[in-house]
Amino acid sequence: MAYFTDDSLLPENMAPLMITAAPYGPMWMPQDGPPGYIPLTWDEQVQAAVDCYNAGATLLHIHVRDPKTGHISKNFKEYGEQIARLREAVPKMVLQVGGSISFAPEPGEVGAFGTYDQRHKLTTIDPKPDQITVSCGTTLYDLTALHPMDVFEGTRLCNEDSMHGISNMVADATPDFYVEETRLCVEHGIQPYFALPHVHGLELVERMIRRGEYMGPMNGFFSTGGGGICGANPFDLMEIVRRTPHGSFFTYQTTFRLTHPISMMMIALGQHTRAGIEDNIWDVKKGVRMTTMQMIEKHVRMAREIGRDIATPDQARQMLKIGVTYKSTDETLANLGLPPNRESGHQGFLVHKSDGKMRETVVAGSDGHLLA
Repeated sequence: MAYFTDDSLLPENMAPLMITAAPYGPMWMPQDGPPGYIPLTWDEQVQAAVDCYNAGATLLHIHVRDPKTGHISKNFKEYGEQIARLREAVPKMVLQVGGSISFAPEPGEVGAFGTYDQRHKLTTIDPKPDQITVSCGTTLYDLTALHPMDVFEGTRLCNEDSMHGISNMVADATPDFYVEETRLCVEHGIQPYFALPHVHGLELVERMIRRGEYMGPMNGFFSTGGGGICGANPFDLMEIVRRTPHGSFFTYQTTFRLTHPISMMMIALGQHTRAGIEDNIWDVKKGVRMTTMQMIEKHVRMAREIGRDIATPDQARQMLKIGVTYKSTDETLANLGLPPNRESGHQGFLVHKSDGKMRETVVAGSDGHLLA
């Protein structure tokens, strides 16, 4: 699990900060912000990626919007076409498709994820992305539990009907979904990026690994900041950080103005962050809008204040081990710094067999401390 030594919080011992940009905001419609706030046309959606990259983000969380309707597209041909545009515009960024295929609900509708078949189809996008987010564990995702209605002020969602729909949103992800989605990602050469609601989602991923259902790097993000998922209690967040495996990389994403203090905490702890209007539309002061680029720039400034480097695209790909798979469960567990599976009759502590030699130093994961 994430283990902090005396020097873990020194910037020279932290992995460079990976910032994921989330500029497409699938719950919003173009009328929910000032002109140009929501990227709508294909050119605007591509330019948003370029702006995020220039601001300091190395990962791009993608939702594809249909310019004709303003809603999130359900046309998978458009997903491939947009990935192709982005590969040309931002060739160094890690391209990550949001696996929820969530949509902007009309007032009174309950927001819902796409069907399992729709989400599985994302693995067939051509050209393929680097990562697809894979939700693990069906969970209530009630933003109204932590936030008052005024966080939706100035949008079409600021009404009682919409609040009722948002409060009843469920992220549907049973084993029928996440085990198969993970298998399909690997089959198509795409890294699963595990989208977890709380520490028990982390346990689900570890069980998949221990059962041999997934053999590869464990990377992902914790989607916190609502009812049914991890909220804003720092002690809960610290327990998640503590429980993430040494060889994993996790991003911490929360909602609305909570994003600023929680991002600051995670940057100081050597973790990784996400910034963008998908998660938050506000600056630190109530009622003041903020763009995705301004949020990314804020994360860069916070990191520089403590001397932490910002990851380059090459560093991000190396840390995330894009394109890497493992040959066995034991190899996977060893690379993640997790103890091996217990053999029959094995009592006491579990350790990997070792020849006792020090290994070449490599960039480690969740606590940012370099491991040998």
